[in-house]
Amino acid sequence: MKYLDQSQGTPAADLAADEALLDLAEAGGLAGLLRFWEPVGRFVVLGYANRAATEADLAACAADGVAIYRRCSGGGTVLQGPGCLNYTLVLPQGESGPLHTISGANQFIMERQRAALQPLLPAPVDIAGHTDLVLGDRKFSGNAQRRKRRFLLFHGTFLLHCNLADIARYLRMPSQQPAYRGDRPHGDFVTNLGLSADAVKAALREAWSAHELLTELPEAAITDLVCERYGTEAWNRKW
Repeated sequence: MKYLDQSQGTPAADLAADEALLDLAEAGGLAGLLRFWEPVGRFVVLGYANRAATEADLAACAADGVAIYRRCSGGGTVLQGPGCLNYTLVLPQGESGPLHTISGANQFIMERQRAALQPLLPAPVDIAGHTDLVLGDRKFSGNAQRRKRRFLLFHGTFLLHCNLADIARYLRMPSQQPAYRGDRPHGDFVTNLGLSADAVKAALREAWSAHELLTELPEAAITDLVCERYGTEAWNRKW
């Protein structure tokens, strides 16, 4: 599997890159990929079907210049910022096997992620809900997927050294939440791992056998997606 450790420079381009890489694989130009990127500034990312006014505190975001974007996958709304590590997997679904269904992919990928991180931490790492990783009952990673005919995109965020107070400032309580959350506010629900990004990236690269560097990106496709979707209010505030 190939790997890429590179931000595209802007939130819109980083979100667009995930979709462009999925499209590249679907067209036969990529057999599999593990990608990493780290945000520099703070911004909100809505799940595809989320409503901005429901999931984000629009007044706080506007007051502090925290922009709001929308990704192409489902799941809930997240705050991105320094101390977060994002990963992307582009994988073939296959005609059978664990990646062939949504639930099977969730279980297979989350278990591999869990097992990869466990040696780095003294406490047990568990899977909670459908696609959360937790220490105890506190979430440190949320994940989502998007599927095409032949390939799937599975991506998520690890909280490593994030300012957790920012999450409560810019995000409302989610409109949908897993049962294990129990209506806990953000500050009582999330936690940082306290690991270095390099340690997490090395563990995941080994777990997914991602050793060959991707040297050519679909730059034109990324630019087109930024212009048509990820950089536009029509896409980011469509609901």
